[in-house]
Amino acid sequence: MTFSSSKLSRRGFLGSAALLGSSLAVPAIAQTATDEPEAPVNRVTMLFRAHDWRDHFSSLNNGAILVDTESRTLHYWSEDESVARVFPTSVPLSEEMTRKGRTSVTQKVVGPSWAPTPSMLKRNPDWPPFIGPGPDNPLGTHALYLSWKYYRIHGTHDTRKIGRQSSNGCIGLYNEDIAQLFDMAKVGTQVLLI
Repeated sequence: MTFSSSKLSRRGFLGSAALLGSSLAVPAIAQTATDEPEAPVNRVTMLFRAHDWRDHFSSLNNGAILVDTESRTLHYWSEDESVARVFPTSVPLSEEMTRKGRTSVTQKVVGPSWAPTPSMLKRNPDWPPFIGPGPDNPLGTHALYLSWKYYRIHGTHDTRKIGRQSSNGCIGLYNEDIAQLFDMAKVGTQVLLI
């Protein structure tokens, strides 16, 4: 594989490693790529593991999303195998909040609204009952709704959460990353959380 640029970004490296299908284990630092001056680095480290779709899916019909909650990464493969991407994620706060298994994308929403689940309100009674789209919305700019009630793959405006156990059950991505995934995934894309 050749690279057109002599400077390879962290995201480019991770995506390239996934395409190579190697069993690399490299520390990754969750951070946002920006054109602005260097932002403070989020010093959360993750153990990156490259996955091959064949180890988890029988086919790539409708594309496939694999969420590895241990390495806190989301892998995406297109149906025709022309696209393979890896994104850093946030994962649920605890094993009790983590749902694992097979599901699929049932709806795609730009500018999602958010309402806490009954269990969230029980744990956090001071939370608002509803937040519309915008910068205060915990679901960020885009959301992929899953066949599991209350579970989403979504963006976040709080970039400190990426790479951490920080969600109430959902899988969070940087807003830039969920926008890319949103464009690639479709209703019916198969999803597996491990």
